[in-house]
Amino acid sequence: MLSKTIYPPGNKIFAAFDYTPFDKTRVVIIGQDPYHGTGQANGLCFSVSDGIKPPPSLVNIFKELQTDLGIPIANHGNLEKWAKQGVLLLNATLTVEANLPGSHQGKGWETFTGKIIQKLSKEKESLVFLLWGKFAQAKEVLIDTTKHHVLKAAHPSPFSVHNGFFGCKHFSQSNELLKMMGHKSIDWNIAV
Repeated sequence: MLSKTIYPPGNKIFAAFDYTPFDKTRVVIIGQDPYHGTGQANGLCFSVSDGIKPPPSLVNIFKELQTDLGIPIANHGNLEKWAKQGVLLLNATLTVEANLPGSHQGKGWETFTGKIIQKLSKEKESLVFLLWGKFAQAKEVLIDTTKHHVLKAAHPSPFSVHNGFFGCKHFSQSNELLKMMGHKSIDWNIAV
């Protein structure tokens, strides 16, 4: 029998829901699939565990945060602080084979996470969805845009970051929308 390494570890596959329960969700960021390198994936999209160098997309997210809100670039990439404040960091595919990006796409995860997005859209009010890149933006059809806010930009990957991710100001816009709805804003600063 052939053994394969799958990320994230089994106890972290559903971490996004552990950190951000349904009733606490205020902002949703949709990623594609977990990081596929050793020790990177921690169950939260774009996030890596403590002690792991932030990948390029995450570094670009930090650069936009610095430009948008003046937040210093963090020396780690663990986004648990965001998740604990109600930012659901949801990958469309929740597992991946080591060193094979996209290897678990089309195997059922998208159906599961699509149902999560639909349930959030149907049963919650005034969520802020951040859709970065074409893959995430394809999920907009699952969202009732008459009752939720959708902010779209290019993906923060080095390949597309200059096509509209840099300068999108989604972090300040999210907080403005939350305040407008009478909700507490997100403290996006993980450097402290």
